Amino acid sequence: MEVLDAIQARRSVRSFKTDPISKEVLTKIVDAGRLAPTARNVQPCEFIVVTDAALRRRIADITDHGKFIAEASACVVVLARSTKYYLEDGVAATTSMLIAAHGLELGACWVAGDKKEYAPSIVALCGAPSDLKLVSLIALGYPADIPSPEKRPLDELVHWESY
Repeated sequence: MEVLDAIQARRSVRSFKTDPISKEVLTKIVDAGRLAPTARNVQPCEFIVVTDAALRRRIADITDHGKFIAEASACVVVLARSTKYYLEDGVAATTSMLIAAHGLELGACWVAGDKKEYAPSIVALCGAPSDLKLVSLIALGYPADIPSPEKRPLDELVHWESY
């Protein structure tokens, strides 16, 4: 799949089939996060791949808008060391993984982590050091349904030279 096609067609998927995802495919997705750009090449991100159903259920139960994580085949917990640009770096990694997942014919949805009250609880639940920041949670699975929400037209939001 061409990268621009993947970006154009990717949508947030919250409904998954029960098929497991191979470790090889999950590794490719996480590697896309590793290869994302980081400010000053600091590379603050750490990734926990959760395939255990019981742990995914516990993560889902803690979130406010991520209950579908329990039904996904996997969840990537995106963490970052507290650097000046940890959030930007973690978001870049998250976006790369979302596009990679789509390119590998998986559905994915990003669940917020940073600034959420539940963030420290998820960090602790996953056994990560408490000084790491939860940037996001990525639910992954083979899509049972692919939504098609409308995106704003390009000519409504692009401004050339000034607003």
